[in-house]
Amino acid sequence: MKNRLKELRATQGWSQQDLAERLGVSRQTVNAIENGRYDPSLPLAFHIARLFAMPIESIFDAPAQ
Repeated sequence: MKNRLKELRATQGWSQQDLAERLGVSRQTVNAIENGRYDPSLPLAFHIARLFAMPIESIFDAPAQ
């Protein structure tokens, strides 16, 4: 799943570790999400959306089926 997580994280000046700590996940999880190797669970996706105060659809872009 494509996402804007890396871009949004950079605008905040956060490292992957900083974001991971805010989300309660590992840095490796943040890296995997940013690189499209891991799709976050729905609760984690909503936590990310709340953290950036954005609609979930503005962060994650599911491929058309």
